[in-house]
Amino acid sequence: MSAGWRRVGRDLKNRRHVDAYSIAFVTFVLAVLSLVPDFVPDPVRWAVLFAGVGILVWKVTVPGPLTGNVDELLKNRSAFDESPLSERFKNATEVCIFAPSAVNILSAHNCELLRTGILNKPDGVVRVVVLNPANESAVQLATRQLDDSLDYPLQDFRASLQATIRQLSRMSSWQIVGSFDYRLLDYNPGFSLVSIDPTVRNGHVIIEFHGFHNEATSSRMHIEISRQQSDYWHAYWTSQFNRIWEASSPTSDGPARKRIDQEK
Repeated sequence: MSAGWRRVGRDLKNRRHVDAYSIAFVTFVLAVLSLVPDFVPDPVRWAVLFAGVGILVWKVTVPGPLTGNVDELLKNRSAFDESPLSERFKNATEVCIFAPSAVNILSAHNCELLRTGILNKPDGVVRVVVLNPANESAVQLATRQLDDSLDYPLQDFRASLQATIRQLSRMSSWQIVGSFDYRLLDYNPGFSLVSIDPTVRNGHVIIEFHGFHNEATSSRMHIEISRQQSDYWHAYWTSQFNRIWEASSPTSDGPARKRIDQEK
């Protein structure tokens, strides 16, 4: 009996089944009062009865809580086939990227979308952080993590990082109305991160974990968290990028900020 009351207490504390408990309480009170002749008018008893039945019937039609499937939450890069980053960038206002080389994220197509989309807006912001190619120890460790630990490697980390640095330098010279900047980090934290519109309600953050060993780059596990799904974890990973940005070194290129306006 005590276990049942504890369960009721937990439900009420967590605001579960409040409607059912309310109906049960009112019904119990009316049942007790009905023992006194003519104390509760018949119309009141019938009104409560019909209201209770109606609410319980409605409750049956409400879908129960989703049990969830971890495979729907944790995916590999094949998930981007259905919802590619290029589609996500089209309507975004701010994008923050951290990846050791970012060679796959910053494809020619994605960069063109950034230029014509986000960076073509006065309030558009793109920030990118990659590893510092001048830090040999960081590059050696990243090569060991990302190249040497793959069964079927396709890319060379050093070459990819150098290609990305050249590309970021060229992007810094773009004539844009938005804001673009990139920095260099001396440490690989073991994940890549893409944050899309981090400050708005429908913002998303995508985290890909490098792991200890993978069959291929595409097999790495990643997770996507929207701000609506979890404000706490969305804020956590947004803060992770901000800490990375603060710890990274600015480049000699400097930020490209509204160059078109400055040149007018």
